[in-house]
Amino acid sequence: MTNNFLRTSAAALGLAWLTGCATSPAPATITDTAARTPQLSTLNRLINDAGLAETLRGSGPYTVFAPSDDAFKAVPAKTMQELASNKDLLKSVLTYHVLPGKVLAANVKTGNAKTVQGANVALGSAGSFVTVEDAVVQQADVAATNGVVHVIDRVLMPPKR
Repeated sequence: MTNNFLRTSAAALGLAWLTGCATSPAPATITDTAARTPQLSTLNRLINDAGLAETLRGSGPYTVFAPSDDAFKAVPAKTMQELASNKDLLKSVLTYHVLPGKVLAANVKTGNAKTVQGANVALGSAGSFVTVEDAVVQQADVAATNGVVHVIDRVLMPPKR
């Protein structure tokens, strides 16, 4: 009886594991990850509006500090209108959220890092707590085939040149 129980349990566990694998989303690029993450719908739209979708589908690797929809809701309406009407400014703001290379949360070092936009951002790390400028990482290490996404609670604005 014990052997039958063990065989049945092992078979059920194996089936559950296979079922879990079949329903897990396949790894996707940063652009596709943003598109299928409900809390990143505003970012996804803006990536497309700025013409950055193909870049963020490229080989990378990239680290994206991705503002959540709630982060975009906190941006003044006037600023959002300015971003909507100025594609160069929108592209500058979005690329300020992107680092070249793949940096997992556990590997974040306190200090400055150069963004794809060209300016530096201040990174901070204490245990599992990670910050970029004044934004806090809410969800770290969302895997993508060409890098990693960290969901943050604020929209970062690059310094004026």
